[in-house]
Amino acid sequence: MSSSYQVIARKWRPQTFADVVGQDHVVRTLKNAIARNRIAHAYLFVGPRGTGKTSTARIFAKALNCTDGPNAEFDVKDPVVQAITDGSSLDVIEIDGASNNSVEQIRDLRDDVRYAPSQGKFKVYIIDEVHMLSNQAFNALLKTLEEPPEHVKFVFATTDVQKVLPTILSRCQRFDLKPIPAELIVGRLQQIAAEEKIKVTPEALACIARMADGGLRDAQSIFDQMISFCGAEISEPDVLDVYGLVSAEKVAALAGALAAGDHQQLIAIVDECDAAGRDLVRLLTDLQAHVRVALLDAIAYGGTTQLLGNTPMSTEQVTRLLDALREGEGGVKLGLAEKINFEVTLLKAVEASRARAIDSLIKELTAIAELAPASDESGDEKKND
Repeated sequence: MSSSYQVIARKWRPQTFADVVGQDHVVRTLKNAIARNRIAHAYLFVGPRGTGKTSTARIFAKALNCTDGPNAEFDVKDPVVQAITDGSSLDVIEIDGASNNSVEQIRDLRDDVRYAPSQGKFKVYIIDEVHMLSNQAFNALLKTLEEPPEHVKFVFATTDVQKVLPTILSRCQRFDLKPIPAELIVGRLQQIAAEEKIKVTPEALACIARMADGGLRDAQSIFDQMISFCGAEISEPDVLDVYGLVSAEKVAALAGALAAGDHQQLIAIVDECDAAGRDLVRLLTDLQAHVRVALLDAIAYGGTTQLLGNTPMSTEQVTRLLDALREGEGGVKLGLAEKINFEVTLLKAVEASRARAIDSLIKELTAIAELAPASDESGDEKKND
């Protein structure tokens, strides 16, 4: 029996520039390039997974090849655009760099670019994960990339730009796609939920966005799984239970215990989270994010913050606290005793936040030493009088 079901990440994939979330700088530049007829022959999209690299490349190809194109405001019902959306266009060739990385395959591509497009104005080659190409494949591509035929455009996408040869980078216009802010992910999920007739609480959406780490596709996949688990109503406890997350309130309570140096409370919260099957590695990540917000608050408001509970903390203390949490990451992720390593990391963080930097102590002692002789001299003068 055939099924027309599509996962949310595919069903709600951006189809126009207006659908792209959180990458306004990229969209604006591409639209201006089309409007001013300053379309380069090669583009490189760099960014974490799920931020819209391949989707933006496809939308760009639609804008170039639409019936009245190049036109950034193309009609999604245009047959040429629909062919690109369906993957049936002969003029938009998508290549997976991971599985088509040999020099022979790139040589075939180099021979193919000589032929004119069959329907649109350009032949657009989209090479995903381009950093997976071998050095020989890169070198085979260089000459074509530097002087391609007028009807050919290249769009590369990569999550690891450090592995792309400098000779390739110098021939491309580079766009860095950034992680998508949580509030934009929540807004997009709210739109999807309304269309799909799913009732979901704001707290649940905030949890999903927090887990996605800036990747909208990841957020959509998580949301899809939650629909399968919960049905038409999703609440925060559901998300916490399925993914082993700790609520924002519990993270704040743990941060407050760190700031107050309350060892018993720290251990009690960790015991509670571990007994509930929560992911301690994820908890450490969320805790660091919470402490970072407090650090930025201390920097912005005169060097102290009260965002970590009722205990005021200086910028230096919060910095030392955050640094100790960061240093404990490896032990919690890779150690054999995750819970013990997590507890030790928290206790070390408490001690680190209470330590004084040696340079600040030296400054204080120097200031005291400078005042001491002056007071002694004044005392001697009074005795002589």
